[in-house]
Amino acid sequence: MLRTDRLFEIINILRAAKFPLSAASIAAQLEVTPRTVYRYIAMLQSMRIPIEGAVGIGYVMRKGYDLPALNFGEEELESIVVGLGLLARTGDESLQAAARRVLTKIETSKVPANSLRVSDWGIPTPENICLNEMRQAIRQEQKLRIGYHNLAGHMTERTVLPVILTYYIEVVVLSAWCTLRNDFRSFRVDRIVTCDQLPEYFTGEGQALRQRMDAEPRREPSAGKS
Repeated sequence: MLRTDRLFEIINILRAAKFPLSAASIAAQLEVTPRTVYRYIAMLQSMRIPIEGAVGIGYVMRKGYDLPALNFGEEELESIVVGLGLLARTGDESLQAAARRVLTKIETSKVPANSLRVSDWGIPTPENICLNEMRQAIRQEQKLRIGYHNLAGHMTERTVLPVILTYYIEVVVLSAWCTLRNDFRSFRVDRIVTCDQLPEYFTGEGQALRQRMDAEPRREPSAGKS
């Protein structure tokens, strides 16, 4: 995440807070260290953002400070509210948290409270796998080492180049170039038992791999020769 994005996130976290937040609490939400939060808070205060508090006490945003509202029409707002609500069905807790942060940045008063509802029935949150780390690896074009149970129940370890994460109704599927099979493979996330980010990257290859995969005949997620 860029520094400007983190500064913006801190502003929105404090705007949404109902009581003072410690640097540790803010750091946990941003996945950074408290020391980094102290530095960002000092930067925001130097820019005259009305943040009050101190180390060891907690921070609050002075009432009355707000960011300019984005100009969306009623149907556009409704589509945003429903679309973000559907993330509750992905099993991806990091995306769900991001959706809640997005809603704090948008003026949604034109949408009557609770008038649009989305069922949270969908994909269970994975117990052993962090979807955020998979999405991060795709963004950074970073190799993963995964332990995978295939359809026959056999366990294998793979080094993969992750390129796509697909959210189906009842399952999430990771599509990747598998170095073991020397081919594209689709892995059901609920069958991945371990997933580690490797210190190896495939920088600049991600988009080309996605184009190659899209050009191949479509495969069913559970029917591959993984």
